Amino acid sequence: MKSTRRIQLIAVTSGLLAATAFALPSATAAPTPKATPEAAASVASHLGANATAGTYYDSASKTTVVNVTTQAAADTVRAAGATPRLVTHSAAQLAQADSAARSADIAGSAWSVNPRTNTLDINIDSRVTAAQLAQLRQSTASYGDAVHISRVSGTFSKLLSGGDSVQTTQWRCSVGFNVRSGSTYYFLTAGHCTEGSPAYYTSSGTYIGPTTGTSFPGNDYGIVRYDSSVAHDGTVGSQDITSAANAFVGESVKRRGSTTGIHSGTVQGLNATVNYGGGDVVSGLIRTNVCAEPGDSGGSLYDGAKAIGLTSGGSGNCSSGGTTYFQPVTEALSAYGVSVF
Repeated sequence: MKSTRRIQLIAVTSGLLAATAFALPSATAAPTPKATPEAAASVASHLGANATAGTYYDSASKTTVVNVTTQAAADTVRAAGATPRLVTHSAAQLAQADSAARSADIAGSAWSVNPRTNTLDINIDSRVTAAQLAQLRQSTASYGDAVHISRVSGTFSKLLSGGDSVQTTQWRCSVGFNVRSGSTYYFLTAGHCTEGSPAYYTSSGTYIGPTTGTSFPGNDYGIVRYDSSVAHDGTVGSQDITSAANAFVGESVKRRGSTTGIHSGTVQGLNATVNYGGGDVVSGLIRTNVCAEPGDSGGSLYDGAKAIGLTSGGSGNCSSGGTTYFQPVTEALSAYGVSVF
């Protein structure tokens, strides 16, 4: 994601867009406009966790779907310009199942709500034993078909490796986003890349600058200051980044990393949790079907000119495919008081 002459990065803005107000249509009024994913999420939040169960973008119909558990909620969603879908399990019930998965504390497990199937999807990697799987099933048994458990290939890892690109004396990562505060410039990357607050260098050994902030586990973001003349701009490859946004389920995204370059896919879940093992549990992640490999950690997740996330980790590879999780970059921007440029 960077060369010896230039580090290319992206950045994102913080927070959900403001809620959009929609009026109930009258007999003579124009058709209600379709709600954006952000506006639909705001409607769902207003209705509450017992009446709704997540949202997603349906690319076929080009509408945002809001899962609801009551007809009254469906009417409100429809009036707001989104498509209601009656489901069995509420967001509150799925949140309880999420807590049960966390309490099992199984290294090699990852979970998130899948709004398309109205389930909590739990993935387990190859290191999870039969006894641990039985423990996980027992912990979530009371939630019945609200929980779906499946095994994935490989193991969930934080995608660190030795090699070139931006690196410390111990590992290699990928630059995520160029950001600034006033006249001071930084780049964002994964928090497990900045753990221990190391200094960073280019692949040729040129000093870049020190780590000035890190948050891992729990979160997975960190920030490094430019203290040298290493060139940097606000692009990802040839893509100029002009804003930042929160992800939504069904969104088409691309990822760029120093090991595997650019790959694309879709957002499959939000607020995902991954237990990497050794006490390294990270929550609030974006789940995607975009592949990644060791060394891609910290790299950019983006949608056109919008910066979305920082590569945290995942399973699989870019030959056979896999599942990759991303730290929402909006949280990092807010935490460090920086912005894209």
